[in-house]
Formats: sequence, C-alpha cells, structure tokens
Amino acid sequence: MKSYIYFLILIVLGLLPYNMEAQNANDIFRAAGSPHNPKVKVVFNKYYTSEGLAEIGKQIAEAHPKLVKRKSIGKSTQGRDIWMLAITDYSVGNADRKPAFYVDGNIHSNEIQGGEICTYTAWYLTESFNDVPYVKNMLKDRIFYIVPTINPDARNNYMKEGNTGSSPRSGMIALDDDSDGLFDEDGYDDLDGDGSITSMRRKNPNGNMIIDPLDPRKMMRIGPDDIVTTQRYEYLGGEGLDNDGDGRINEDTHGYYDPNRDWGWKWQPDYIQRGAYKYPFSVPETRAVADFVLSRPNIAGAQSYHNSGGMILRGPGTEEDKDTYNREDSRIYDAIGKKGAKILPGYKYMVTYKDLYSVFGGEIDWFYGSRGIYSFTNEIFTGYAYYKDKNGDRDQAYMANKDLLLGDGFTNWKAYNHPTYGEIEIGGFKKNVGRATPGFMLEEEAHRNMVFTFYHAHHMPLLTVDNITEKSLGGGIKEITAIIKNERLMPTHASQDLKNKIERPDYISISGAKVLAGMIVDNDDFNITTEQKNNPEKIIVANIPGNSIVKVRWIVKGSGKVTVSVDSAKGGLASKKQS
Repeated sequence: MKSYIYFLILIVLGLLPYNMEAQNANDIFRAAGSPHNPKVKVVFNKYYTSEGLAEIGKQIAEAHPKLVKRKSIGKSTQGRDIWMLAITDYSVGNADRKPAFYVDGNIHSNEIQGGEICTYTAWYLTESFNDVPYVKNMLKDRIFYIVPTINPDARNNYMKEGNTGSSPRSGMIALDDDSDGLFDEDGYDDLDGDGSITSMRRKNPNGNMIIDPLDPRKMMRIGPDDIVTTQRYEYLGGEGLDNDGDGRINEDTHGYYDPNRDWGWKWQPDYIQRGAYKYPFSVPETRAVADFVLSRPNIAGAQSYHNSGGMILRGPGTEEDKDTYNREDSRIYDAIGKKGAKILPGYKYMVTYKDLYSVFGGEIDWFYGSRGIYSFTNEIFTGYAYYKDKNGDRDQAYMANKDLLLGDGFTNWKAYNHPTYGEIEIGGFKKNVGRATPGFMLEEEAHRNMVFTFYHAHHMPLLTVDNITEKSLGGGIKEITAIIKNERLMPTHASQDLKNKIERPDYISISGAKVLAGMIVDNDDFNITTEQKNNPEKIIVANIPGNSIVKVRWIVKGSGKVTVSVDSAKGGLASKKQS
C-alpha cells in the first residue's frame, strides 16, 4: 500500500510518466480523422513551454525513427536549441531530393498557437502514416521540415512571466525603448502575481468612464449627452509601476523589436519600419532559419503561423513590392489561398499590404522574393469560432467568456494599493484570452490549419517521365522522344525564381545510347525544336510548368533500351526505362 501511494505521489509530481489513455485500445471506438491508437500520447487542448514542445518532438522522433529525423538548426539568444523535425518516408527515395515543405510557428512570443499546430502536424503525419493512404503517399513523395517555435526564449517569457496577451512581441534582446540609457527597467509589472497583465482603473469624480450597467466587467466611455449618476472612473492602462522614478509607467517594455521585420527582403531600418533591428538577420533566431532554408534548395512551399484575426496572408508585404508577384504566381496563390478559406471557416484570404498593412522585411516575403518559395502566413484564431456566426468583437469576447469559458478567462476587478496612484482596482481579460485559441477549440484549429498546409504541399511539383517513344531513322540511328509531366499546380520554378535565376534549371537526361543530338520540342505539330549543342545528353530546361508537360528529343545511336531521368531542385527526381 505504501509503495502504491509513493507511486501516485511520483505521478502527481511529474516524476513518472502516466498514460492518460487508461483504457485498452480495444475499448476505444475510432473517430474519423484522428489517429486511433498513437504511440505518442499528446493532449492538444493546452499549450506547452519551449521545453514541453521539445520533449514532445523528441518523443515523436524516438517513436517513429523510420519517419523522423530531429535536429537543432541553431541556438536562440539565450542558448536554447531551435528544434526541427524532418518527416518523410525514409525507406523510399532520396529524402534530401524530395520536394520539401517548411513549416514554423511562434516567431512572435505571444503568438503561441503555431507551436502546437506544428507539433500536431508532426504527430498526425507520423501516427497516421500506416492508416491513412493520403499521408503515406504524401510522405513517399514529399518531406516536411517542421520547426514548432523559432522564438523559444520569448515563448517561455510570455508563458512564465507577467504579460499581456500581446507582450512581449519580440525576442529576448533588451532594448532601451524610451532612450533613457536603461534597458527593460520600466515595463509591465504583474501587480497581483497572477501571471497576466490586466488593467488598472481608479475612481475619479472627473473620470470619463463608468462601469457598464449591463455588465460589471466592462468599462464604457461617457458620451457627450450622457447624464451620469454613478461612480466615474479613469483608465490607467496595464498593470505597472514607475520602476525607474522617471514619472512614467510601462514606457520601457522588454526589448521591442520585431523578428518579422528582420528578414533580408525589402528590409528597412527602424525609423521607417518600426520593429526592425540592426540589419537583416541581426538576431540569431531568424539567422538560423535563413541558413537552414538556404541549405535546402528542395523547399518549394512554406507556412508560418501567427495570431490572430483569422487571416490567410500572402505577400507582397508592401506596395513597393507588388510587381514581384506576377499574374501567373498570383493565380497559384489564389487557388491555394481560396481553398484555405473553405478549409478554415471564418478565415479570410488576404494580400498583406492591400488588405492589412505594410510589412518591410517580413518572413514570407523573404521566402518568396529571395528563394522563390510559395509561402503563406496564417493569423490563427478569430472570434467567429466562438459562436460560428460572425467575426467577434470585444462584446462577443465578454459573452464567450461567460457562456463558453464559464468565467475562466477574466480576472474580476479587485482593490489594490498602488504606490503612485493610491487606491485602484485591477481586472480584465487574462493573457490567454483573445489572441490564444481556447483549449477546447485548439485541436480543431490545429487540424484545419494542418490540412491547409497539406493542400499546399500536395500541389508542390510532382514530376514523372510520362512517356518514351522511339522512331527509327535508319542506319542504326533513332529518335527518342520523352514527355516529362508535372502533375501538380506549382511549377518547378516560381516566376520570381525564373526572373532572378535563384535556383538552377531542371535537367532531363538520357542514358543507354550514344547521343548525337538533343533538343527541346517547342511545337510537335510543326516540328519546331530548340537544339542544345553542348552536352546534348543532358537537356537543360528552365522550368516545368504546373499541370503541364515538357517534351524533349534525342537523336541516338544504339540498339538498347534507354532510361530518361529528371533532376529538379524543387521538383525532385524521376526516371523511367524505355519499355
């Protein structure tokens, strides 16, 4: 009995693992769309610290060694590893040459859902591999590079320290926001020690606000024609103290710079683009991601997760960059983005600079502009999710907190003796409400965003040698014609790639015969070709368009059967032997 109690104590203290699925697998009825009996037991109705995400990633890699390779792509400002999971069917093909899809999250510290969505994606891919043919086929042809958090230091700060729902936005490099020569000396203070920076208000006979008579949680501004007979208040801002004695509160928060203004595409300094740091890739987290992406020319698609507002965003980030995205690539973006708006109810497909605001030095603009990678940013969570009827405003958040969260997301107003303001009251929404998806909705959010990335990844190039035909020309000489087919929406080179020659061209090669001449067939009906006189056995093709073909032809000598092979950086490898 004593040993049993000791065992329970160890579980409670977290020193021993506990299988949350106590039932036998035979006692569970499978739900469609979810792994039935996963090797790694993860609960997706909560958020995990950076270490928690790292541990789940480690468990996924250890449970599925034939599908996952885990590595650190760099170190954060405070020395934490930035973990990446490379997921594919390693038993099929060359993993490094498969078309790759890159996914990351949590570039902003408080925008945490991406960590769980990325982890859910890795978990679902591995746990569904044997049961879902779609996943098996996906991992046969593609590889996913998944980085759950690219800002692990600030993720932990947001979770473990006193913060608002929007702080800290940046990484963990201290900045002097108010130019007084001191760093992070007068930021928010969690006065009541509950982990959330809520609001301060004070009774004031001359104040311009009153308590909403219909809801004591709310404050409302006094209108010009209102006759006020109740207590007036003044709003004092977020919880905080004058720590440095300069007569100001909350003016020097922890290191305001924006890692999503740090990328080397259309970068501008801070006086033009608020939030930019010293120079492009001046923080180690974005530098690590850039170095990794530069080392993987097979990355054809990318997704970054932010919050909030329910948006599927694509570039350009600025009007100055609008000519970068031409009509053909915009058509591809539109096809994927509009499908995403159906997969994600309440989300809107938008162009950043036209529909939101300008962003210089943004991540997805760098992915596309510098690397020719089709990329989206999803702004996770919208108030539509509360009642599935409309996009929510602040009033709906109050209602949802009462109806759906049962009051768990709001700190009721309470008295506090402030050293500067005297008797005040503290209260308001907790930091995990508003931007962060509530726990009971989180798994649905993760799944829907995951399948949007799957749709995007599905439409990366898929190349096959579709047909090889032979025509005798006499004297042992023959004409070999091959059709190379791209079965998906995206070309092997985006327009931006072609325009700036970012990635090498595609190669279509023949072996098994002596090559006398090689050419691209421009128009088979009129026998119009473009001959490649140098090294004709390896035809250089600038691009293989999406949902289209490229036809090549060789004049060869020999009696054996030939093999035709395709080698594309973003489209992968394919080959076929003549039948």
